[in-house]
Amino acid sequence: QVQLAESGGGLVQAGGSLRLSCAVSGRTFSDYHMGWFRQAPGKEREFVAAVSRSGGRTYYADSVKGRFTISRDNAKNTVYLQMNSLKPEDTAVYICNARTVYPAADYWGQGTRVTVPS
Repeated sequence: QVQLAESGGGLVQAGGSLRLSCAVSGRTFSDYHMGWFRQAPGKEREFVAAVSRSGGRTYYADSVKGRFTISRDNAKNTVYLQMNSLKPEDTAVYICNARTVYPAADYWGQGTRVTVPS
């Protein structure tokens, strides 16, 4: 079955940078649209960024546009989220998402925690 494993979370100071990784197994990686979501304590999960199967199109939430960059390396079956100019409001568990169209399905990782102190 499809499995997703996130890594790279940690504690960084405001203004710093961090790169998250998500390794995918269980199906051909290029079949998946990939994305990142996040969930802060006491809040609902929200969309952060997504990238198309070939990497040719990207999408970002307004709150991270210009600061975060999503990318993928299909040879490594891995999607990345480069986070720059981090803010305290970026503190959350970041969750990797894989989406297929045929058949339509979503798969989720367990998440990796990012903490940015005030």
